[in-house]
Amino acid sequence: MVREALLIAGKDLRIEGRSRVVASQVLPFALLSLVLFAFALNANRQALRDFTPGLFWVAVLFSALLAIQRAFAIEAADKTSDSLRLSGIEPAAIFAGKTIAVVVQLLALEALLLVGVLIFYEASIDSYPLLGVTALVAAIGVAAAGTMYGALIAGIRGSETLLPILLLPVLAPVLIGATRAFDDAFGSAAVNGWAWLVLLALFAVVYLLFGLLSYGVLLEES
Repeated sequence: MVREALLIAGKDLRIEGRSRVVASQVLPFALLSLVLFAFALNANRQALRDFTPGLFWVAVLFSALLAIQRAFAIEAADKTSDSLRLSGIEPAAIFAGKTIAVVVQLLALEALLLVGVLIFYEASIDSYPLLGVTALVAAIGVAAAGTMYGALIAGIRGSETLLPILLLPVLAPVLIGATRAFDDAFGSAAVNGWAWLVLLALFAVVYLLFGLLSYGVLLEES
């Protein structure tokens, strides 16, 4: 299963590497979001520093929607999902592979946005370990939930607008937990970021297990 999952992840990452849609469209969109947030706050440096964690994760979630939509739009256009179902690969391996591919893209996105907030918002980091673990766990949770919902609505007319409506409410715990953890990591508020990290880890574990167990059904329904 691990080998098959890595093959699926490699396929998705190679497709993205050749098309460069995430690099040429999603990443610029994420940075543009940071700039627009600064304009909305009238370039108030203190306000930007105080709200950096929340603005960071809002930009991540909106950009993640584009990356997830892109991943499933390719399969819908080329009928790749039908080929995967007939290939004999375990549905759990397909889910794991696609989740890994999205995680890799989200980590690259988060790294770029982190550089952006450090430069544009003049933010400072107090806890690098907390920041790094939070970014990884949140990326896994978002990728797992996004992969499930992406498969659920694949092939449905209007899926581009349906995905945000279904997925954003589900990702509310990620936004809340990651923002509070980053509050601690950036020193923006006196909270226990490691305690909030538990919420993120629980969310990620639940969606990973649910996806591994039910992805075959989702593929058949789609």
